Amino acid sequence: MTRELFWLTLTVVLTGILWIPYTINRCQIRGLGGAMANPSRGDKPLAEWANRLMFAHDNAVENLVIFASLVLILNAVDYSTKWTVLASAVYFWSRVAHLIVYVMGVPVFRTAAFLVGFAAQAVLAVAIFKMV
Repeated sequence: MTRELFWLTLTVVLTGILWIPYTINRCQIRGLGGAMANPSRGDKPLAEWANRLMFAHDNAVENLVIFASLVLILNAVDYSTKWTVLASAVYFWSRVAHLIVYVMGVPVFRTAAFLVGFAAQAVLAVAIFKMV
């Protein structure tokens, strides 16, 4: 496994477990039956942190598609440098930071963490295009 794939695996695992805390909150507020029911406009609202976590999860899923594609392309062409490894690690940690500041409700830092992750993706994309 390349180091880029290692960071991708950590990112996938992180993204894959983000639903657990806000689902627990949903069960606490609406009960198990209410949590498993179809959503409706009359549902009791979740805690604010849980709503923000849901949005952070959506954002993580959307960006995972891009990050994973870039890492898998690099893996397919057997290309790895210290910069692609660093960019992959930075992407993972930017997602951790994004998650934390999003749940805490800190908008400026949330945007900064997102932009760091975007820059890491750009580094991977540039590495791919340098090979062409």
